[in-house]
Amino acid sequence: MRPDHAPFVDPLDDPPWAMQLVVRAEKADPPNHGAVCEAAAAAVVRLLTDPRAAEPGGEWHDAVREWESRRIRKVTRRARGVRWPEAEALPGVTVGHAGAQVRAFPPCPVQDVPPELAKLQVAGLDLADADEPGPPPAPPYAAIALNPDVTITTGKAAAQCGHAAQLLLRKGRRKHVAEWVESGAAVHLVRDVPWRSCVKQSTVAVRDGGFTEVPPGTMTAVAWLVRK
Repeated sequence: MRPDHAPFVDPLDDPPWAMQLVVRAEKADPPNHGAVCEAAAAAVVRLLTDPRAAEPGGEWHDAVREWESRRIRKVTRRARGVRWPEAEALPGVTVGHAGAQVRAFPPCPVQDVPPELAKLQVAGLDLADADEPGPPPAPPYAAIALNPDVTITTGKAAAQCGHAAQLLLRKGRRKHVAEWVESGAAVHLVRDVPWRSCVKQSTVAVRDGGFTEVPPGTMTAVAWLVRK
C-alpha cells in the first residue's frame, strides 16, 4: 500500500505536459483581450492540424498524442521586445489577428520547456477589450463564449478559448470540422448573446481543471460551429 505520508501522483500528470502559448504584448501598443483570445484559439487549431502534428511521422505527432492522452493543459505567456523574435525562432505556429499575435508551440513536459519560453512571464497578462468588437467572420467559423460570471485574466481566457477550439476540433461533426479547418479555422468570441443561450446551442464545454484562477470543474467556455 502507499504510505499515508506519500503524495498521490495522478498518472495523467506524471510528468505534467502543456502546450505553451505566447502572446506578443508590447507596452506601447498592446493587443486587446478579445483579439488575443481569438488568435490563441486559432493558433491551437492550426498547430493541431499542421501536417507536422496531424500526420503520423510528423515531427510533432507523437508529442501531441502523448499530451492529449493526459490532462490537457495550456500555459499562456507574454513576450515583448527582443523576447518575441526569440520565441518566434522556435518551432510553432503564429496567428496574427486584429492586431494580436499569438504563437502556439508543440506540447512537451513542463520541465522541458525551452529556456526562451520558460523565462517569459506567465501571470499578469490582463488586457482591455476593444470598445467595439469586430463583426463575426464569414461562415464557417468557431463561435466561442466565455462565462461572464467567472472573472479570469486575459492569459487564462486565451487558454480557455484554446481548450474550447481544441474540443470542437476533436469532437465536432467530422464534415463540419473539415469545412471549418479548410476555410482557415476562423474564430469569433461571442459577447452579445446571453450565456444561457450560448450553453444551450454549444457543441462542447470547457470545465477547468482548477490549476489556476478558478475552482476545479468551473465551466469557463463553450463553443460551436457556425455554418453557411
